[in-house]
Amino acid sequence: MKEVSFESDYIAGAHPEILKALVDTNLECLSGYGTDRYCDSAKEKIKKACNCPEAEVEFLVGGTQTNSIIISTMLKGYEGVIAAKTGHISLHEAGAVEYSGIKVLEIEGKDGKLDAKNVKKYIEDFYDDGSFEHMVFPGMVYISQPTEYGTLYTKEELEALSKVCKEYKIPLFADGARLIYALSSKESDVTLEDMARLTDVFYIGGTKAGCLCGEAVVFTKNNRPKHFINLVKKRGGLLAKGRLLGVQFDALFTNDTYKKIGDYAIDMASKLIDIIEKSGKEFYLKSPTNQQFIIFENKELKAFMEKVKVSFWEKYDETHTVVRLATSWSTSEKDLEILEKEL
Repeated sequence: MKEVSFESDYIAGAHPEILKALVDTNLECLSGYGTDRYCDSAKEKIKKACNCPEAEVEFLVGGTQTNSIIISTMLKGYEGVIAAKTGHISLHEAGAVEYSGIKVLEIEGKDGKLDAKNVKKYIEDFYDDGSFEHMVFPGMVYISQPTEYGTLYTKEELEALSKVCKEYKIPLFADGARLIYALSSKESDVTLEDMARLTDVFYIGGTKAGCLCGEAVVFTKNNRPKHFINLVKKRGGLLAKGRLLGVQFDALFTNDTYKKIGDYAIDMASKLIDIIEKSGKEFYLKSPTNQQFIIFENKELKAFMEKVKVSFWEKYDETHTVVRLATSWSTSEKDLEILEKEL
């Protein structure tokens, strides 16, 4: 029997179409390190989907690795990266960015989002300090779309952040580990083309979008670091069987598979919201994407999790806990029926 789990959006293996592509190409002998025809094909399809023919696309294995490599290769040793205190690189990546030698410069956000005015003030205050040469320079702005809390940047908000970054000549980097769910959200006014236009680098998450693993990094302003593959290998991130990533992303961007996966998960999330509302459970945060956050009494939670798996998010108070439920391509109607029964 399939375990009922809303723990995350990468709890299952690979989407059937992606798995089929891997099996169908399994016996082909291909060049390594991402120099095969499937990687080339996937890159062209991604550039077309972004309407950014000048983009430079590279494939990496996972989100933490991708964040650390992008930030550490694009910044100088005296620079740090601005991020919300709730940002993924701030909280849930075991200090991977700092381990690379780059400091995360945390500022307050709201609902997981950075505000352009606050970012501008932080940078202005830095340069107004007479001792700034003794401090870590703000060299990049990091955001995620969607945020850790499933909230979305609007096009207007992204344009404002992009404007600040251009003013101070620093890159805007968008973590897109769950970008598929932001793009498919019915409340989003941001497209893949907007992401390419308004950021300097972003990535399209595959791990959380039906791939076994993989993230597609898109450098949008002819700004890929020099000798990038050399730098990736030096950081232990170069996959010898690069075909594994190319085949998967080639399948994702064929026949609208990427969009179909995102749309399906958002439809399941809409049904999930209805079930939660009918149950009387209180939302900690109602997200327009595939992640929902609800409050459980501690005494109820243990028994509930014996039937349905969810993720611990944070303590709400001494007697309550916030948990996260996520939908994906693998969420079924049966899963939702069981959840409804147990809530």
